[in-house]
Amino acid sequence: MSSNFRHHLLSLSLLVGIAAPWAANAQAPISSVGSGSVEDRVTQLERISNAHSQLLTQLQQQLSDNQADIDTLRGQIQENQYQLNQVVERQQQILQQIGNLSSGGAAGQTQQASGDQSGAATQAPAADSGANAGAANTGAPVQSGDANTDYNAAVALVQDKSHQDEAIAAFQNFVKKYPDSTYIPNANYWLGQLNYNKGKKDDAAYYFASVVKNFPKSPKAPDAMYKVGVIMQDKGDTAKAKAVYQQVVSKYPGTDGAKQAQKRLGSM
Repeated sequence: MSSNFRHHLLSLSLLVGIAAPWAANAQAPISSVGSGSVEDRVTQLERISNAHSQLLTQLQQQLSDNQADIDTLRGQIQENQYQLNQVVERQQQILQQIGNLSSGGAAGQTQQASGDQSGAATQAPAADSGANAGAANTGAPVQSGDANTDYNAAVALVQDKSHQDEAIAAFQNFVKKYPDSTYIPNANYWLGQLNYNKGKKDDAAYYFASVVKNFPKSPKAPDAMYKVGVIMQDKGDTAKAKAVYQQVVSKYPGTDGAKQAQKRLGSM
């Protein structure tokens, strides 16, 4: 997992590290050109000049790309806020639905037992009870086949601290079963948070970095990048943590993640 974590952090550190190798060349004194012939020294100076030109081109392209991302994010703030509000409403609805399903399922079993007088009917609840017991023993979350329902069920498990392992399993199954769902960024974010809560910081960083790398325009991306910085700081790597915080502030200005990152920077 540490290998995957380092792989994802490589992309997060791109902006901070892109100029490092070129800066060393840029700072080299002219006296380092050598003591050869005039033509040799002119050739070396031309190479240094070309290297500087390439550096400027890369930096200009990076700045252009970053500005385009910022402009796009600013244009989507209202839309993202609306989507977040919908998610909150759906989470509240699923809690009510689970309560209704629990009471409705119990009522349905009572009606079936009273309405069917055959011997086969009396055996059906026992068989069903055995299946449920097996599922409970394995801790495997039940999947409905509907992405919205399964996602909301996984979120509902998060609300109960005694079912955190089941919540992790539910989100992992969701990611595998619905790879094209719009909830994939949120599912990976929850996996990051749940693993962080359990002290599995490398696993948490992997999932947070997945959100930033694969879904940079997701509403969860700023917080996910900020959490990567927090994990770096927890692990004692202050330099990387600071670099990540600076990227959050520059790439996602005005977001809660950027505000939290700015606070961290101010205390470092």
